[in-house]
Amino acid sequence: MSDLALGSSAAASVRQTNLAAIARFAWDATAFTASEAMAAVGLTRSTTIAVIDELVEDGILRELANAREAGHYRKGRPARRFELRADAAAIVGVDAGRAHITAIVADLRGEDIVRTHVELDVTHDSWAERREALAAAIDDALEQAGLGRSDVAAVCIGVPAPVDAEGASPAHPDEFWKRMNPDLAELISQWAPIVHVENDASLAAVAEGAWGAAVGCTDYVSLLAGARLGAGVVIDGRLLRGAHGGAGEMVFLDDIPTVGGAWGLGYRAAEWAREAIESGDVAANSGLLSVPLELLDAPTVLALAREGDADARRIVDRVALALATIVGIFGSLFDVSLVIVSGAISEGADIVLDATRAVSPTHLDLPVPRLVASHLGADVVAIGAVARARDAVRADIPALTRAAANAHR
Repeated sequence: MSDLALGSSAAASVRQTNLAAIARFAWDATAFTASEAMAAVGLTRSTTIAVIDELVEDGILRELANAREAGHYRKGRPARRFELRADAAAIVGVDAGRAHITAIVADLRGEDIVRTHVELDVTHDSWAERREALAAAIDDALEQAGLGRSDVAAVCIGVPAPVDAEGASPAHPDEFWKRMNPDLAELISQWAPIVHVENDASLAAVAEGAWGAAVGCTDYVSLLAGARLGAGVVIDGRLLRGAHGGAGEMVFLDDIPTVGGAWGLGYRAAEWAREAIESGDVAANSGLLSVPLELLDAPTVLALAREGDADARRIVDRVALALATIVGIFGSLFDVSLVIVSGAISEGADIVLDATRAVSPTHLDLPVPRLVASHLGADVVAIGAVARARDAVRADIPALTRAAANAHR
């Protein structure tokens, strides 16, 4: 390569670095002036103004009324003011669970535009059917938002399977992981500039770190408690993935008697309650007997326990012992300071968490992690997907520029 070519390449790299620096500053600011941006990123005034003008031209920033017109400036030459165009392009976060798809269309700051929910028939989860359902759910959410595929800068999808750095899932004895992640990265990258496919529990951890109970925490576990348990593990501020995306997989719980497998807390509460009824191990006046067996679910068990039903409370204590064991394992293995119970069960898990704290292991050499419930609700995975997509766009300004150009043709 010639010296001239090397010089051009270096100049282009510096330009992209400067564009990214100003764009990231704008992402975290409200209205700002060139002087404020210059002070924050350390560029010269002329370079700062040139970069801002380029970002305005690209549709990523917008120029606002100057300080005098806005009523904040009285003397001298008024300063130009700018802000990020949060509507320059859209991002999409998806929770592609086995029995549902939740899709969130958001602006560049991660603020919701539309949130949609689709229930799936789990008897139709073939490779092709899953791809079709996922694509249809995203397109429907975009249509409800008044947008199309060309408006999207990034898509992130959470799936109930390990996912490696390339967005692929490893083989599984019954091919469940491949059905849950039927080459979704390849499918969506046919039209979206930036695509990430991640494990659902990992995205729950991302959500907790961005907007949830783990903001400001660098060592924590998000325990996604759906039908199955999964864990997103953050150590020293970094989300763990593993060679095949399997960090946080919990099949080892099959060998721990007090837990009995990687089943979700709600699933276990309902299952153990039904087992107690079928074995005749409940009192004749127990509220558990007032509910048809096929309708007995975790919220019912937890509600009865809160009302003082002794048999329901016994089930809660059993779930609490299992959870305390899991908390102790993560505290011992990873030295985390916080364990967050995330997912739909978190909204009513206070009674389980209180019981868990009462039986938390005391034999750990390390401090026992603090245990809390998430406040992000059942959509925590999709919320984490939005945060992941937002961060991916922030790190790829050229892709955002292309998406903004397509969106505003």
